[in-house]
Amino acid sequence: MNTSSTSKTLRYQELAGRLADLIRQGTYLPGDRLPSVRQMSQQQGVSISTVLQAYLLLENRAMIEPRPQSGYYVCARGQDQLPEPEMSSPGRDPSQVSLHELVMMLMRDSNNRSLVQLGAALPNPDFLPLRKINQIISEIARNSGVSAHEYQFPPGLEALRMQIAQRAVLSGCSLSPADILITSGAVEAVDLCLLAVCRPGDIVAIESPIYFGTLQTLEVHGIRALEIPTHPRDGISLGALEFAIEHNPIRAVVVISNFNNPLGSQIPDDRKRELVELLARHDIPLIENDVSGEIYFGEKRPLVCKSFDKKGLVMLVSSFSKDISPGLRVGWAVPGRFQAQVEWLKFTLSASSPTVSQMALAQFLESGGYDHHLRRIRREYARNVELMSGAVMRHFPAGTRVTRPAGGFVLWVQLPGQVDSLELYKLGMAGGITLAPGHVFSVTQQFSNFIRLNAAAFNYATERAIEQLGEMTRALSGS
Repeated sequence: MNTSSTSKTLRYQELAGRLADLIRQGTYLPGDRLPSVRQMSQQQGVSISTVLQAYLLLENRAMIEPRPQSGYYVCARGQDQLPEPEMSSPGRDPSQVSLHELVMMLMRDSNNRSLVQLGAALPNPDFLPLRKINQIISEIARNSGVSAHEYQFPPGLEALRMQIAQRAVLSGCSLSPADILITSGAVEAVDLCLLAVCRPGDIVAIESPIYFGTLQTLEVHGIRALEIPTHPRDGISLGALEFAIEHNPIRAVVVISNFNNPLGSQIPDDRKRELVELLARHDIPLIENDVSGEIYFGEKRPLVCKSFDKKGLVMLVSSFSKDISPGLRVGWAVPGRFQAQVEWLKFTLSASSPTVSQMALAQFLESGGYDHHLRRIRREYARNVELMSGAVMRHFPAGTRVTRPAGGFVLWVQLPGQVDSLELYKLGMAGGITLAPGHVFSVTQQFSNFIRLNAAAFNYATERAIEQLGEMTRALSGS
């Protein structure tokens, strides 16, 4: 046998053995990301080929798993992961939206501090830069005088828009501050974009499932929703969307391109290009929500659909609610060719977003601490998502399925059999636990046996709550 070949084989086996020991010892926990292939090559003084072979060996042993455009992660211990939910299969007809009573009930529960909060998709307050933000707000109050109390009429504070434009390069966009409109959160941004391009009775194609806030906006404006099949990992089905366009007068499309809420799906970058090109051929606006785009678990920020836009049809929206502060109520939109209309709507409906909030965010972004903060919360959320997924695997009955998001902090769980998630919600509330039943993420009843769990925090109380929900699910399923 060739000596160099034998040496190379031993090197990758030895590296795989050392990494396996570290995983067994708990140095790398379930959900932790291993160093990139290049980093491991430099650390260990071996070739990239040797690292790839070592990672492949560990993958074959079900100790690690690759995630597209993300890297290699430690698998859950002891058993295989739960299967993912299948692609959704909504009906082909558009529907009127009527969910507000259930949604408002969920929102009221989210303010009850005596409950274990697994329902609302709120960030973990322990992971927010609150001390720094409060310091900045105090400085603004002391030093800014009347400027902090003036309106910032559309498009909003220029210093903040400049910071957003600079960061947009990481998502593939070349923007000027003039392209950006500051809004009161991403919810208002989506609302304004829909108002700019739709009228009551129009049809809007949406992912299925999708964040219930989007459904509420459609309901308020009397816009019909046409749900498109959506894969739990790769997002909206382009084939199904094209079929829908050919058979319905679709006025706009709404997607959460990176880390859909509640699925956690991420449209691959090449399919984002295809989506933009498909809609461009039919001159259909795309409203793209990227509110969780910065909370990715991979090595680089995913692109946005807007980066492929050549006709100004993509209306990109986002906010700082998931990673800095939901209470500041600052979001933004890049409306493209609809800029003037959206700015006019913003002024007409709310005149201005909070000035102090805009000033505080601009200063925080200028300080250079945002990237350090993001690196920390990405690690924490990736670990908590994996830990909660493992808890669901341990405590829920056979037949349960769960998503494997590559970003964000929510899990979409399919319950076995015909377990009604609304019944589970009621039992959970009686036991001091909130969750989000699948009913609110669709205008049909196709997700009645699904729940969304907020994995932003994971501790003993969370583990115990998941155990209780598992017992309740087992009772409801009769297993």
